[in-house]
Amino acid sequence: MAKRDYYDILGLPKNAADDDIKKAYRKLAMKFHPDRNQGEGDDAKKAEEKFKEAKEAYEMLSDPQKRAAYDQHGHAGVDPNRGGPGAEGMGGFAEAFGDIFGDIFNGGRRGGGGGQQVFRGSDLSYAMEISLEEAANGKDAQIRIPSWDTCDTCHGSGAKPGTSAKTCGTCNGAGTVHMRQGFFSIQQTCPHCHGSGKIIPEPCTTCNGAGKLKRQKTLEVKIPAGINEGMRIRSAGNGEPGTNGGPAGDLYIEIRIKEHDIFERDGDDLHCTVPVSFTTVALGGSIEVPTLSGKAEIELPEGTQHGKTFRLRGKGVKGLRSSYPGDLYAHVAVETPVKLTEHQRKLLKELDEALKKGGEKHSPNAKSWTDRVKDLFK
Repeated sequence: MAKRDYYDILGLPKNAADDDIKKAYRKLAMKFHPDRNQGEGDDAKKAEEKFKEAKEAYEMLSDPQKRAAYDQHGHAGVDPNRGGPGAEGMGGFAEAFGDIFGDIFNGGRRGGGGGQQVFRGSDLSYAMEISLEEAANGKDAQIRIPSWDTCDTCHGSGAKPGTSAKTCGTCNGAGTVHMRQGFFSIQQTCPHCHGSGKIIPEPCTTCNGAGKLKRQKTLEVKIPAGINEGMRIRSAGNGEPGTNGGPAGDLYIEIRIKEHDIFERDGDDLHCTVPVSFTTVALGGSIEVPTLSGKAEIELPEGTQHGKTFRLRGKGVKGLRSSYPGDLYAHVAVETPVKLTEHQRKLLKELDEALKKGGEKHSPNAKSWTDRVKDLFK
C-alpha cells in the first residue's frame, strides 16, 4: 500500500512552519497514543496505526535535511534502505515525544528561569463570621492572614551566611530529570532538589533553608451588601507563594452568618415570630414589628388566629444579584397568660362561660376540628 503524504497526515500545508509541525504532531500523538487507546478491538488497532503514521511523519518533517529530501524526492528521498537522509537517528522525535510525556505525566507544568520547574502557590481558605446586619448592609473588615517574608539572615538564599547554594548535580540545575527508554522520555521532578535546581549544603538556621519566614499580615476586606451564607470572596495573590518564581495562590474568604436573635434568613426574605397577647388578637389592634432598618406597624384584624402570617414588602435583604429587596414575613404567636391572680382567673372563667353560651360562632375552628374527630371514629 502506498504511503500517505506526510503533510496530509499532519493536516498541514507544505509551507508549514516548524512550530506548526510540532503542534500538529503533539495533538495527534496525544489522541492516538496506545496508552490512551488500550484494548484489542479494531479501534485500538486503528489508533496504533495512526500513531505510528504520525510519528513517522513528524520524524521526517521535523528534521531540516529529511524534510528537504522529502520535498524534493518524496518518500524515496527518505527511504532508509536507500541510504538517504532519512536513515539518520530519531533524536528530534524523541525530544518532542519527551515533551508530550511531560504533558501526560506532569500535568503540563513548564520550567521557569534556567529550566527549573515553576509551581503556583496553594490557595488559602479563611472563614469569616459576620452578623445578619453586616451581611445585609455590607462592611469593611480587617483580617489577619499568614504571609511569607524574605529571611533577614540569608536574604532569601536559604544558605547559611558565608555559604551558598550549589547547582544540583543530579539535574544540573534544571529541576527535572528525564528517564529514557528507546524513543520514550518521561520528565520528572528531580528527587534531590525537588525542582529547585539547587542543593543547599549548609541551610540557614533561621529559616531552615526555605529562604522565607512565615509571618502574619493584616488584610483589608470589603464585604459587599447582600452577601449570603457560604458565599466566597476571592482575594487574588494572597495565598501561599509560588516556587521558583511561580505565581502566588489566592485567598478565599468564606462567609459564615451568625444566628440572629429575631430573624431567620431565607434567600432574600426574612422571617420572624411575633408574640401577641390573647386580648390583642381577640380584639384586634396595632403591633410593632422589628425590621433590619427600624420598626414597622402591622394592623391585626379582630379574631386573628395563632400562626397567621403578615407580609411586609421590601423589608427583607437586597441580595447581591437581586434588583429588589426581599420581604419580611411576621408570624403571629398567641401568648398564653401565666401567673394569673384570683381576680384574673375569675374574669377568664366568666369570659369562657359567656363564649360557650354564644355557641359555635365564637370558635369556628374548634367546631370544625370536633366534626373531623367524629368522622374519624365513625
